[in-house]
This record gives sequence, structure tokens and C-alpha cells, in this order.
Amino acid sequence: MGQSTKYIFITGGVTSSLGKGIIAASLGKLLQSRGFSVTIQKFDPYLNIDPGTLNPYEHGECYVTDDGAETDLDLGHYERFLNVTTSQSNNITTGRIYNNVITKERKGEFLGKTVQVIPHITDEIKSNFYKLGHDGKYDVVITEIGGCVGDIESLPFIEAVRQARWDLGPGNFLVIHLTLIPYLKAAKELKTKPTQHSVKQLLEAGIQPDILVCRTEYHLPPDVKKKLALFCNVQLNSVIEAMDAESIYDVPLLMKKEKLDERVMSKLKLSSKTHADLEDWKDFLGRLKNPTQEVTIGLIGKYVSLPDSYKSIIESFTHAGAAVECKVNLKLISSEEINSENFSSKLDELDGILVAPGFGERGFEGKIETVRYARENQVPFFGICLGMQVAVIEFSRNVLGLEEANSTEMDPKTPHPVIGLMEEQKKIDQMGGTMRLGSYACDLKKGSKAALAYGKTKIQERHRHRYEFNNEYLEQVESKGMIATGKNPNTGLVEIMELKNHPWFVGVQFHPEYKSTVLNPQPLFVKFIQAAIDNKKQK
Repeated sequence: MGQSTKYIFITGGVTSSLGKGIIAASLGKLLQSRGFSVTIQKFDPYLNIDPGTLNPYEHGECYVTDDGAETDLDLGHYERFLNVTTSQSNNITTGRIYNNVITKERKGEFLGKTVQVIPHITDEIKSNFYKLGHDGKYDVVITEIGGCVGDIESLPFIEAVRQARWDLGPGNFLVIHLTLIPYLKAAKELKTKPTQHSVKQLLEAGIQPDILVCRTEYHLPPDVKKKLALFCNVQLNSVIEAMDAESIYDVPLLMKKEKLDERVMSKLKLSSKTHADLEDWKDFLGRLKNPTQEVTIGLIGKYVSLPDSYKSIIESFTHAGAAVECKVNLKLISSEEINSENFSSKLDELDGILVAPGFGERGFEGKIETVRYARENQVPFFGICLGMQVAVIEFSRNVLGLEEANSTEMDPKTPHPVIGLMEEQKKIDQMGGTMRLGSYACDLKKGSKAALAYGKTKIQERHRHRYEFNNEYLEQVESKGMIATGKNPNTGLVEIMELKNHPWFVGVQFHPEYKSTVLNPQPLFVKFIQAAIDNKKQK
């Protein structure tokens, strides 16, 4: 541990999904604005080694870091808010902790000792708590503990937090407890009892929270704050109100108003390195809230009933929309509901169409119909990962006349495998962490839509896929006007496909949404929205 590094732990109580990730990211942003270097990590209590094998309906999207870790979607918030990259070390699950300990035990590293939750599991958790603070690179490490206090599965994490206070000593350790103050309509009052119980559970585990952040739909009157302070053993000015906000990007400013960063600094004996500078953030919010135009864009996918499945894409539209002062009305449309009879009624009102990433054949033909519509009607089109592959298959079928063209993922026996399994994937029989993951280089064709968007010809983007464009079909496809404008310089893997005679038709094999942040909106999203604006004007 860099002893100068301060550690903040964020726990949650009463219910999950209160927004610990957003509070962590907002606090990180505020501390960063005062000149501190900050990183945030998430500890998830489930037994999956990572969320890579989870259905998005279970846990929202799987976020991917530069170093190829499949992680929790909260890491996306950390990057979008702080504008710094995260890594494998920023997301740890119970599965990974147990896996590490069992591996050590099999190697005989515990010298014949009985391996137990305490000390072996808790020691492993703690060494991961401190890992990012080791080299003194960060002034503050914020650790979000997933789940809810009182869950059986998060007990070892809570115990590790208790021990951390003892390891780190006073002034280097802080616990923020995020909780809910429900409003009972019938009684017309805010209730503190669930929070009292939640803090009592923390106390039973040996942890006294230093700051309470209270999620609420109504302002907390002084008497409610007093009651919380008294019964939860916290100072009155450490009871922080977190009202529901219009947008997640308002939360840092709301937390600043509530003086969350000042409370944290005083408890950790940190003195501000610079005057808090949030001007860029306020500029972004100003553009976000005062758009000069608006467009309607369809997001076509198969997990649309849970928008969190497409969290990074939705946030990328927010960042890019603000950049061009345009309100993006996103319509999430299930590809299963689109067919050759009804596609125009579903797609006619859209100014732009994005076909989302995904796996498997459910809703696949609906995506094909969607791409055909966008191609034939000159509607700006953006395909991501599977979205690009669908565009190639649609083009092969309907322009090249290869009627049975397909991906071997959907039809292993297709006579025209225009999309196939990557060579290095063919020997793999395990699912988790085995895709082509993380950041790879891509060279862009001069003058292409992609090169014009990025303003350069060498880029790095993050990937998460098993299947790729089959280069045996490249000549054929290009001869009819679909051009590979981005390729991996080492493998020749096609990364970007564009249509020649179309206002804006771009498919990418990578996931550009993973790198979009508030202060650096993703260039392809910016240009796609611009194309949608132009299309709307022409209509």
C-alpha cells in the first residue's frame, strides 16, 4: 500500500440498484476536479469469474477494458466520468477471489494450513483492495462493494472492509453507506427506519459508516437528518441528501452542493490541491440541456426490454448529442418484431438506424430486414460488432446474389460463410474470457467516412467477438461497392465496412461505445448523429 493513498469504501443498504456506481463516479469526479488522482474499483459478490458469460438481462451489459477484461457496467460509468481508463484490477468478483485462493491451495502455498474464509479469503480480498494503491500512483482509491449489506454473499467483503480500517489506520480509511429513505404516500412521511436497520447491520459486522448518502424522492427536512445522525452515529453534516436527478451527469454537481467532497476531505485530512474546476463538466451539461435540434434514432437489438443491456451505447449518444447540441430521441426496437411485412411501419419515422451488438440467431432476420431498409432508403446506418456482420450478410444476399450467405454462428453449414469463426477461436471450448477482447490497432483508409470522423488514420478500439469477416469474400464485396475502410495492421482482419454510394453507412467490428466519455465523445457517434440531422433536413 502506498501509505499516502487514502481508501474510501462505498456500501449499499435497504435495496440494490440505488446507484452506488454513480455516487462513486461522482465523488471521484469531484476529488479529481480538486487535483487528486483517483481510481475506482468494483467488488461484485457473485460467483461468476466475470460478467462475460452472463445474459445481459441478468446484469446489464458487459463492459470491456483496454486490457481485455470483461467487467461490470459500473466500470463504464467510472471511465465516462473520470476520463481515465480502468483495467482487470478494477473489477473483482467472489468467483475470482475463490479461484485465486483455491489455485494457491492446490500449489501448496498455504503450507498445509486449513484454508478458511478468515483469514484466507478475506486476505485475498484485502490484497485486491490495496493493489491499485501500491505504487502511489493514486491519491485516492474508491472501492464500491456490490450488492446489499446483509446479503450472505457479501459477508466476506464486509469483514474485509472491517479489517481494512485496522490495517490502514485512522485518516486513511472512510466508509460511505448509500441507503434509501422511502416516502410513504398514505402516511405522507419519509421513513428512516430501513436506513437505521441497515446501519445496524453494518455495526453488527463491526463497521461504523462515516458518511450516509440518502437516496430520496423528496428533500430531507432538518428533523429527518437529525434523526438519522442520532440513530446512525454519524455527524449531522455527514448526512448527505441524494435527490433523484434529471440525468446521471447532474449528480456530481448535486453532490458538490451537498458538500460530499468537503466532508470526505476533512475526514481523510486531505487538503485541496487546486480550486475545484468543473467548468468543462458544466459546459457539457449546458449543451446537453439546451439542444438546438433533435433527431430520432432507432436502436435495433434483442435485449431492448432492459435498456442497461446497451448502457454504453445509450451514454455514447448522450455525449455525442451534447457535442453537436442535438437531442437524440432513442427508440429501442426489438429485432424480433421486425419482418419483411412490417419493417417500413417500424422504421419509417427514424432519422438514423443503429443495429446493436449481440449473440445468437434470435431476432437475426429482423436485423437483416433493418439493414436492407437503411441501405435501400439511404438512411444513415451504424452497425456495431454483430451489426457490421449483419450488414455484410445482407449485402451478400441482396446485392451479390449469394442467397444463402450467412455467419457460421447462425448457420454452420452455410455455403457462403461471409462471416466465420476466427482461426484462434476454433480450438476453444470454454466460454468465459476467450473472445477477442480488449484494445487493438486499426488502420483507416484515407478519405473514408471513418478517417474523416477520427481525423487520423491510426486508431485503437476495444473488441469483444469470436466471429469475423471472411477475407475470401473481400474482392467480391468490394467490387459491388462495400469497402473495407479499416483493417488490423497485423492480421488483416476487417474492422470497418462502408458503403460507397450512401450518405452514411458504417459498420464496425469493434465496440466504439466503450471509449466514449463526457469530455471525449466518440467521433463515429458524433458523425452518425450529424448524418441523422442532415437526413432529417432532407426529408
